[in-house]
Amino acid sequence: MRKKIIMDCDPGHDDAIALILAGAKLSTLDILAVTTVAGNQAVEKNTKNALNVLEVMGRPDIDVSIGATRPLIKSASFASEIHGDTGLDGPKLPEVPSLKPTQSHAVDVIIEQLKNSIEPVTIVATGPLTNIATALIKDPSITQYIESITIMGGGTFGNWTPTAEFNIWVDAEAAKRVFDSGIHINVFGLDVTHQVLATTQIIDRFKCIDNQIARFVVELLEFFKSTYKTHFDMDGGPIHDACTILYLLDPTLFTMQHTHIDIEHQSALTYGTMVVDLNNITQGEKNAYFATAVDVERVWSLMESMLKSYNS
Repeated sequence: MRKKIIMDCDPGHDDAIALILAGAKLSTLDILAVTTVAGNQAVEKNTKNALNVLEVMGRPDIDVSIGATRPLIKSASFASEIHGDTGLDGPKLPEVPSLKPTQSHAVDVIIEQLKNSIEPVTIVATGPLTNIATALIKDPSITQYIESITIMGGGTFGNWTPTAEFNIWVDAEAAKRVFDSGIHINVFGLDVTHQVLATTQIIDRFKCIDNQIARFVVELLEFFKSTYKTHFDMDGGPIHDACTILYLLDPTLFTMQHTHIDIEHQSALTYGTMVVDLNNITQGEKNAYFATAVDVERVWSLMESMLKSYNS
């Protein structure tokens, strides 16, 4: 049986790859809806990117709904230096997508999809957690319909401040609300995503796949590789958000540790820091499963298979 998922995202190169993997012909996932949030870029740009990616995928059947334009409390912040002015620089995509978003707000779509699904639903959150937190505030009863929230964000170190990862830093108040919800949460932070770098060797491997989707992914990875070299002096672009989907496709790829996680949202110095108690120092209630290791070669093999499946 295909696992039902809602993809809440801010595309974003790695979000785009996550969408492509989730929607592949070999995928065991059923995308009920795509919802967008302000994050890597303004929500309008992220929505346009989501629509364009679904068009490239040949999936006009998946609805896209626009969500939060800013975090719960603070003003919006974007990652233009990493993802470019469009949020998806690199590939040439239409300025005006042929697909259109729904008229419903993303938060209402999340609530409706959860309540209408016969089976529990997994929320895949690869951007700031504003939409998810807002849905939980608007209708707390939805927790009973959520199988898990699988998140890309956080880590034991930062990439936006010395201690904070971008997705959590953008809206730490929202992240705090989600981690305090009691819902089963899987976390893919920088500790594990920085182990999966799309180097020149990996990109060349994907260049051997003869379909439009693989060529599109190569363009995404090449742009991401260049910005990560410029800003972080890394030899490849981490496929951060794609790790969430790869885990749902094959959980054995990752080593997960059940632990207590809290979110710092009051300090000006460490705002957005994910406090991951891997050594159980606080003896706090274990509220999340945190990815600590990954089988890198099997990740690339699975991703290769998913991309090749677009040929059939």
